[in-house]
Amino acid sequence: MNEKMIRSKGKSFIPALIVSIAVIISCALLVIGFLTYKMQEGHTISATGSASVDFSSDLVVWRGSFSVQNPTSKGAYSQIKNDAKIVKNYLLENGIKADEIVFNSVDIHQMTEDKYDENGNFLGSYLSGYELTQAVAVTSKDLDSVDKISRDISSLLESGVEFESNSPEYYCTTLDDVKLDLIEQASENAKKRIEIMASGSDASLGKMQNCTLGIFQITAKNTGTSNYSYDGYLDTSSREKTASITVHMTYGLK
Repeated sequence: MNEKMIRSKGKSFIPALIVSIAVIISCALLVIGFLTYKMQEGHTISATGSASVDFSSDLVVWRGSFSVQNPTSKGAYSQIKNDAKIVKNYLLENGIKADEIVFNSVDIHQMTEDKYDENGNFLGSYLSGYELTQAVAVTSKDLDSVDKISRDISSLLESGVEFESNSPEYYCTTLDDVKLDLIEQASENAKKRIEIMASGSDASLGKMQNCTLGIFQITAKNTGTSNYSYDGYLDTSSREKTASITVHMTYGLK
């Protein structure tokens, strides 16, 4: 190979080498920039805020039922109609308004008895009578009156009415407002915790990156967290309740 050809190849090699080095440096800068961005992106601070409030129920639902038995359907209907009148009068006399009382439809059940011969052989079943059951529900804001009625149904029993009383169920008609107030308080609590942690670390807060709302827990007052449920809990057995919620926040750091 002559000297002229060697010089020609050398001249073409140097620019190619420079281009290659430039490409490598550019790629390195891109990688460094990406890693720096990811490191800055990962600088976050998180905290979970909580809030709870005690409140009173303002609505009560009380349910009960009564039943009769009679050899004939006509006699059973007549009897349960009379019992329903006794139950309604009892409720009205104890302060319940007529529009707060709802009687459900009557359920009818045919009663049968099995018949056997003198040797114990089964001969079949025959109709022995009818059992009728009717449920009644009271929905009222007069919690004291309903509480009293639910605890004392002796006068109904003394009147011959076979009455079964369920436990009252207590609700709050302003629960949505309670929940909104709790969300606000829990959010403020989470933000305050984050600010305290950032201040103690000489860091400055950036924008909020994530916020997650927890599950509402409505429990009887003074029961703590023993009744908390993964899906949320709604107590209906107590007049006095406690509502609680958590809010989880994540902020970026400058």
